[in-house]
Amino acid sequence: MSPVATSKALDPTLCQRAYRSRDSRFDGRFFIGVGTTGIYCRPVCPVKPPKPENIVFYPTAAAAAEAGLRPCLRCRPETGAGTPDWSAASSKVNRALRLIGEGVAEEGGVAVLAEALDISARHLHRLFIEHLGATPVTVIRTRRLHLAKRLIDDTDLRLADVAYAAGFGSVRRFNATFQDLYGRTPGELRRARRHGRVRADEDPFVFRLSYRPPLDWHRMLDFFALRATPGIEEVRECSYRRSFRLGDGQAGILTVRHASSGDALELEIHSSEPAALLRVVDKARRLFDLSADPAPIADHLSADPTLGHAARRMPGLRVPGAWDGFEVTIRAILGQQVSVKGATTLAGRIAERCGEALPFCCGAIGRLSPTPEQLLSTNLAKIDMPGSRADTLKRVAEAVLDGTLVFDSARPDVLRSRMLAIAGIGEWTAQYVAMRLGEPDAFPASDLGLLKSPALAQRPTPKQLLEQAEAWRPWRAYAAVLLWHATGETP
Repeated sequence: MSPVATSKALDPTLCQRAYRSRDSRFDGRFFIGVGTTGIYCRPVCPVKPPKPENIVFYPTAAAAAEAGLRPCLRCRPETGAGTPDWSAASSKVNRALRLIGEGVAEEGGVAVLAEALDISARHLHRLFIEHLGATPVTVIRTRRLHLAKRLIDDTDLRLADVAYAAGFGSVRRFNATFQDLYGRTPGELRRARRHGRVRADEDPFVFRLSYRPPLDWHRMLDFFALRATPGIEEVRECSYRRSFRLGDGQAGILTVRHASSGDALELEIHSSEPAALLRVVDKARRLFDLSADPAPIADHLSADPTLGHAARRMPGLRVPGAWDGFEVTIRAILGQQVSVKGATTLAGRIAERCGEALPFCCGAIGRLSPTPEQLLSTNLAKIDMPGSRADTLKRVAEAVLDGTLVFDSARPDVLRSRMLAIAGIGEWTAQYVAMRLGEPDAFPASDLGLLKSPALAQRPTPKQLLEQAEAWRPWRAYAAVLLWHATGETP
C-alpha cells in the first residue's frame, strides 16, 4: 500500500484500508472524523470502526479541530506521532511549524510568525489551509490543547500550572476551553484517568514521544556519543542525557531512551519550571528527527542506483538534530579540519571554561552550554586550537548578539548567506549547521567522509558529488547520513 499523503487531497480508499488495518506506520499521516459522534481519532484507535459513510478523513489534527470535532478520549490524538512535515511543496509551512515549536507565536501571534517568514499573514493563512487544512490560529491552539491534555492525564502537575505550561492566558480560559471541547472540566478529566502513585515534586516529568517506524535508535545514539560535549551531554546505557537552558534562564536536565514498548521514545525532564515543558518536548522531537516520515524518504533513496543498497540495508536512519543553533555552530567550527574526537575534546574544554555550572548534577552532567556572552568574556588563548579558529568563534558570538545571525526564524538561504559572510565559515560549516537544524535538503558536499564513502563508485570532487546529489533532492541530508554510515565513520 502506498503511504497516505499529508495534504488536502487524501485518498479515502487508501485511508480506509489503513484505518481498518490499524497499521501504526500511518499514525499521524491522517485523522478520522466521525460525524455521528463529533470526535476525531488516530488510525490506530482501538474502538470499533464506524460506518464508512459517517467518516471524513483529515490531514491534520488541527484540520479536524477546525471542522468542530473534539479529540477521542480512547486513542488520545495528543499522544500520536504528529503530522509529517516533509512536503517539498510547503517549505514555508514546515518552517512555520518549527517556529511555532520554538514559541515564536506565543507572544506575538500570527503576525509575528508571518513576519519571521517574510510573508503576509493572509498568505500564511492560505498556505496553512492548503497544506494542513487549518488556520495558523487553530494549529497553535490545537498544539496547546494537546500538551495540556497530556499533562492532565500523565502528570499530577497542579491544573493552574498545566494552564500556564500550555500557554493559556488564564485558568478561567483554560477551564472554559476544556469544558467546551470535552464537555468536562480539566479536574473531571484528571479524576477519570487517575492511576498509579501521585507524582512527587522532585520526580521528573515523563513524556512519550511517538514516531513513525522504523527508527535506527542505536545508530542515532552512536552519532551523539561521538559528539557528546563532556559535562553537557552523555550517552550511556542506551540513553541520551543533556543539560538545557531556555530563553527565560530556566535550566534543567533531560534524558531520552527508547520506550519499553511501541514506536516511541521516553523523555524525562528534570525542571522546576512547568512553563518550559512545551518547548522542551518540541526541541526533543527535533533533536531526534521524530517528525520525519521515513516511508517516502526510503522509497526515493532506495530507488537510487548509488544509495539503494545502503538505504535498504540501514532502514530508519534519521538526521541527528541540534538543541541550539549557536551550540551546533560552535561545535561545527571546532570540527573544521580535525577529527570528531579532537573536536569533542575542544568542546569540553570550552564548556569547562565558559559554561555555567548547574545548581544540581545528574551523573556526568554538571554544566550548561556556553552563551554568546560567556564565550566572548572568556580568554580562549589557553585552549589548544589555532588563533584563527578562536577568532571565528568570537565573531559568531558577536553576530548572534547583534542580531546578524538568527538561527530559528531566518530562512535557510538567509542563514546560509549570513554565515558565509563571517570570516572563517565556509560552505561545509553552513551546510552542516543547516542540516543539524532540520533542513532536509542541506548537503555538505566537501565533507571528507562523504567523498570517501564506499557507497560511491569512485571518489568524486565536491563539485561532482554536488551534481550527483541533485538526484537525491529534496532529502539530501538523509543521503548524507546514509553515505556517512556506509563509511563506518561520521563527519
